[in-house]
Amino acid sequence: MQDQKNTSGSYNNYTSDILGNSFEKLTLTMADDYEGKVIATLIRRKANNESHKAVLYIHGFNDYFFQEEMALKLNQHGYNFYALDLRKYGRSYLPHQKLNNVRSLIEYDEEINLALQIIKSEHNDHVLLKGHSTGGLIITNYAVNHLNSGLFNGLIGNSPFYDYNLNFVERKIGIPILSFLGHYFPKTLIPAGFSALYGQSLHKNYHGEWDYSLVWKPLLIPKINLGFIRAIYKAQQNIRKHNTIDVPILVLFSDKSIYEKHWSIKLHNGDAVLSVEQIKSYADTINGDVTTREIENGLHDLILSKKVVRDKVYEKTFEWIDTKFK
Repeated sequence: MQDQKNTSGSYNNYTSDILGNSFEKLTLTMADDYEGKVIATLIRRKANNESHKAVLYIHGFNDYFFQEEMALKLNQHGYNFYALDLRKYGRSYLPHQKLNNVRSLIEYDEEINLALQIIKSEHNDHVLLKGHSTGGLIITNYAVNHLNSGLFNGLIGNSPFYDYNLNFVERKIGIPILSFLGHYFPKTLIPAGFSALYGQSLHKNYHGEWDYSLVWKPLLIPKINLGFIRAIYKAQQNIRKHNTIDVPILVLFSDKSIYEKHWSIKLHNGDAVLSVEQIKSYADTINGDVTTREIENGLHDLILSKKVVRDKVYEKTFEWIDTKFK
């Protein structure tokens, strides 16, 4: 991996980010992988006043960091905000790569480790990991694999991807078979299994209020490969087997899942991607200081819900932070 530091030993190569508004980005050069060159991108926005506290945010599948309001809320609460666009997502996607392509979630440890080291080097001595959906699975898997770490102090999961939202036979038989095949045929493509309805509920050009790149977060998700299925399944199995987390964790999720086949206003009032019952069930099996909070009428990405709902998300989040980290 190429060293990101300058000759003085500090990280000062940030440039202005596409979001503007004092957001900056730093390109991280990773070791080459099975597709060739790999980069990740660290985005930063400092708190309004000097702070030694930070949050590192990890986005979900078919996603990248664009949730500016979330960063500003954390800034206002006294946290320096950082986000990673993981390899092969968003700002880090390179032309020779397949979007989202990963064969083990441990591949992301390289950029997470470096990002946390940079955050620490920038005088943050209290760091929370925050992840949405697949990002929530990634930070949970990272935490169970890095007990007694001095790099992070707590976790916040926003609708974490703790299980596939499928029926019993598909989850218990189908996914394990696909995972097994993914070991030998990682490039084999299959449909992602998501409709465009969730994206339509978010984007301002359809039925939502948010503006983001439909290239980096398309409505119709490209096919995924069996290697990705295996990566998710193996991480989910890992946190079942190694379920101890030694820092406080907050798990947030909607009060209901939505299974609409056509556009409906119901898509503004529930999780259209994952099973909230599965999220709650697996969160309850984690051994540690676990807090779960159900959010009435929350979307899959809770902070993209309508304002009255996301205000409740921030209220519950900051209430937990202020209780656990006085």
